Amino acid sequence: MTDSQVTPLGAVQWLTIPADVEGQRIDNYLRTLLKGVPKTRIYSMLRKGEIRINKKRIKPDYRLQGGEELRLPPVRLPERDAPPPVSQALGNRLEGAILYEDDALLVINKPAGLAVHGGSGISLGLIESLRQLRPQERMLELVHRLDRDTSGCILIAKKRSALRAMHEMLRNGGIDKVYQALVIGRWPSRHQHVNAPLKKNELQSGERVVRVSPEGKPSLTEFRVLERFAHFTLVEAKPITGRTHQIRVHSQYAGHPIVGDDKYGTDEGNRQGKEVGISRLFLHAARLNFRHPLTGKPLSLVAPLDEVLQQGVLRLREQGLDLT
Repeated sequence: MTDSQVTPLGAVQWLTIPADVEGQRIDNYLRTLLKGVPKTRIYSMLRKGEIRINKKRIKPDYRLQGGEELRLPPVRLPERDAPPPVSQALGNRLEGAILYEDDALLVINKPAGLAVHGGSGISLGLIESLRQLRPQERMLELVHRLDRDTSGCILIAKKRSALRAMHEMLRNGGIDKVYQALVIGRWPSRHQHVNAPLKKNELQSGERVVRVSPEGKPSLTEFRVLERFAHFTLVEAKPITGRTHQIRVHSQYAGHPIVGDDKYGTDEGNRQGKEVGISRLFLHAARLNFRHPLTGKPLSLVAPLDEVLQQGVLRLREQGLDLT
């Protein structure tokens, strides 16, 4: 088989190295041959000995000879109209953001600004990136979702049985989600619940917004004050129901919108947030508590705030706490 006949197969392939690439490094040749496969995956296959020349292991700087026999393991090549390849920087960032992984589950501290999946003008989301980075996985599926600008814990299932079990837990309140949000103003300690029905609306521009409405679905969020600053409050938010934009809209409805929220926040509050370096939505999925879907083992996974949010909190502390 020649390199022009390479197709994504679920079996090992054997190719003959053509004479016109003699002297080329194997890593550079593979990056052309396997166009779209992440570089990290190619170097991993070389390091593990999955790619061989004449049945022997080779290093990335090995120089090819015409007529040699190249062994390729099963490789998932990008399909037509597939998302662009994951950059090495994003790949490294996602690998470093793994909070937990086993044969059934993967939990990641999702970076802010990364959509959970492609669509609506977004060609590459979290799940598409993970599928590129883990082509050996037979299945990777989102268990739940986070807004693009929200950071923190997100669950991915690696087995169909785990996905079904996690969805059942979501329906029955078996997954405890805990968020942290920085809101504008002084959130009163006595205000511990926001119980207000939410309804999705679509503006003439096509933008989707959520409003409190008697015609909406029942929605409940529990709030707890963590720390007070001069003009802001750091709160813990636990959505008891799972509506779109629930914490953001309930915070707004309570009179304390989240800092950096371009859709439900205020210009003045967002401006004050930018003065301390918080230029994005301060909503973070800080913790997940649940039982493992297959073993029943209790898990509590914590995602630390990213550097932008951490530094913002430090600057607010330097300005002084609200001790009243």
